[in-house]
Amino acid sequence: MLIRGRGIAKGRGEGPLLVSPAPLSFLSGVDPATGIIVEKGHPLQNQSIAGKVLAFPYGKGSTVGSYVLYALSRNGHAPAAIVNTEAESIIATGAIIGKIPMIDHIEIPMDRLRNGVHVVVDGEAGEMTYDGELV
Repeated sequence: MLIRGRGIAKGRGEGPLLVSPAPLSFLSGVDPATGIIVEKGHPLQNQSIAGKVLAFPYGKGSTVGSYVLYALSRNGHAPAAIVNTEAESIIATGAIIGKIPMIDHIEIPMDRLRNGVHVVVDGEAGEMTYDGELV
């Protein structure tokens, strides 16, 4: 199934979906050395984002979050791609400098996406190929 959105950061990334209903802060919310979500009480706490297509509503927190995304990329623990409901400048900047494909404004509600489904994100075209059933 082809899901259209808006391209934010160029590139193509693929992997299993990791979907969060909650916003995410990369500064103090994600360990840049491991890619593990460490934010206390976050729905994805203790899960790795490395190599996954990370889908979450939007980012929160400090502008340093952009550099955490860049560090994750440099350390080999970045998500394969990012899908947001609404991209904001912190996450978009981090995706661009970290060369992480990113889209937002997808045409279906994020809560219909299933964890673990293999997807391909094309940041230039603003599209996601979804290889599974929707919730």
